[in-house]
Order: sequence, then C-alpha cells, then structure tokens
Amino acid sequence: MLQNDLILRAARGEKTERTPVWLMRQAGRVLPEYREVRAKMGGFIELVKTPEFAAEVTIQPVDILGVDAAIIFSDILVIPEAMGLPYKMIEAKGPWFENTIKNSSDIEKLHVVDGANDLAYVCDAIRLAKAALANRVPLIGFSGAPWTLLSYMIEGSGSKTFSKAKKFLYTEPKQAHLLLEKITQSIISYLKAQVHAGADMIQIFDSWAGVLSPEQYKEFSLQYIARICDEIHPLVPITVFAKDAHFIRKDLRNINCDTIGLDWTMDIAESRELIGENKTLQGNMDPCLLYADYDTIKKETEKMLRAFGPNRHIANLGHGLYPDTEVEKVKFFVETIKNFRF
Repeated sequence: MLQNDLILRAARGEKTERTPVWLMRQAGRVLPEYREVRAKMGGFIELVKTPEFAAEVTIQPVDILGVDAAIIFSDILVIPEAMGLPYKMIEAKGPWFENTIKNSSDIEKLHVVDGANDLAYVCDAIRLAKAALANRVPLIGFSGAPWTLLSYMIEGSGSKTFSKAKKFLYTEPKQAHLLLEKITQSIISYLKAQVHAGADMIQIFDSWAGVLSPEQYKEFSLQYIARICDEIHPLVPITVFAKDAHFIRKDLRNINCDTIGLDWTMDIAESRELIGENKTLQGNMDPCLLYADYDTIKKETEKMLRAFGPNRHIANLGHGLYPDTEVEKVKFFVETIKNFRF
C-alpha cells in the first residue's frame, strides 16, 4: 500500500485531502544533486542507460522538493533508438539524429520494440526506483506520443516548425501511417513493460502537438494516442499531455485516459467546460512564474488552485522546469500547493 496515493486518487476522480503536485522535469538540471550524478556518468544518455543512477535521480525530487510522485528518469527518444535510430544529446542544443527517416525503405528497416527486452535498462531503473521509494509515493512512467517521436525521426532534431516532418505527412501520408503504426506498437509494448516493472501511472508527452492543424492532429496523432490509451488504461491511470493543442481539448474528453495535461496558455475554466467533469486536469502554471518573488509565486499559485477547484486536479507546471530556476523557489511552489486548503 502506498503511503501517499493522492495523485492516483485524483486521477481516478476520488476525493483528496489536498491537491497533489509533481513537476515535469523535476528530476534534472535544476537540482545540484542531479548535476553531481550526471558528472560521474559523462553525459545524459549514459545516465539514462545506467539503471542505478537513473533510479537515484528519479528519487531526488521526492526527497529534496517534497513532490507527491516520482517520474522515472529517462527520455522520450529511447524508443526511436531502440527501433534503429540512435541519437546524441548535444549540450545546449538538444537531441540530434545522424540518420533520419526519408523513405519507405528506411521505415521497413525499423524494428518494432519489445519493451521488456529492448528497453530493459528503463525497466530495471523502474524496479530499482520502486524498491528505493519503499511505497512512499507513486512512480510515473512515460513515453513520447507517436507524432512527437515521428517528428524527431524525420526532422533529425528539434525545430520551430517541424516542416520536414509535416512535409512528410502531406507528401507521403501512407508512409507516415506505416511509420506511426510501428511507433505505436513499440510504445504499447514499452509502456506495458514499464507497468510490469512497477510504474503506477503513465504519461504520454505529445510535445509537438501544437504544430499540426486540427485535421492533421486527428489523423496523425489522436487516433494513435487513443489506441495506446485503450491498451494501457485498464492497467494503470494514464495522462495525455498535448502541448499547445488548444483545438483538441474537446476531443480528448472522448479517449480512454484519466487525466489531461494543460499548458499555461490554456484557460482553466474554458478547458474544464470543453473537457467535462469526467477527466482530471493537470497543470498548468507557467514555469517562468518561478523566477518571480515569493509573494508573487504564492499569490499566483493559490489563484491557479482556486481556478481548478478542489476536485480532479493534479497541480503541475504547464511544461518542464527550466534549468536556471532556483531550487528554493521550486520548493516554495510545491509547499504552497501542499499547504493550500479550500
């Protein structure tokens, strides 16, 4: 039995004594303790692939920040790599793929991932983290969404427009669906392996949802996310976070997930009206608030909590923590949420 199951209860729509909180990118460069561990490893990818150290940095935010859940330290791009497209993490620039998907031959060469075997290092990290957490808080597993992974596999790096990836959707729609099918099968296998290893909850990150039109999103993203949810939801609660995709909020109410993540540009009352009362909402504070003074952080955080109300809310940021954020202000944000009562 978990000592603190607030996030799981909130996801299921059950009453909670207070609003639970965790933070995207809570295990990362904002923490000096994380930077110390990473320095031992020599690089980000090396850290991701070393289960004992990945588990250590997974647990750090629970001990240091006081959040109500851990999220396994990994990366969304482990799936493209396991499929046959290795990547590098370039400091201050982000991910970079030497080889990208250009045609049907490239897609045929890709391997459909067996999560338990091909990504055993992530599953091992989950087992180690679960053991070390000793049932204090839940452990969240995750994956990138199919469209977001496809966008990196074609573009080769981050992009403001993802024009190469979008061009592929327009010019090679059949091939795009073949690629999305392989990615989706891989994600389902991977997430089931995470749950088997001990993940209590799953989040799907569709980081580049907002670059697609509503019609494209329904065709090339939402239907695949819905399939993943249908497979995973019977096992554990599942959260879908489609960043910048204001246009899809109403459609998300109909898929088989428990929680929908909001970014800070999405109005809370409007989102609740569009999504309805049967989903939990997660978010949605602007990470830049944490650059402000303590009084402003407290005022804006309590304003956010009142807007969401006491039920079906998991407090979080509207995107990940920025690495130059002061740790004490992150702690203060978390404590403000934990101390607030309606």
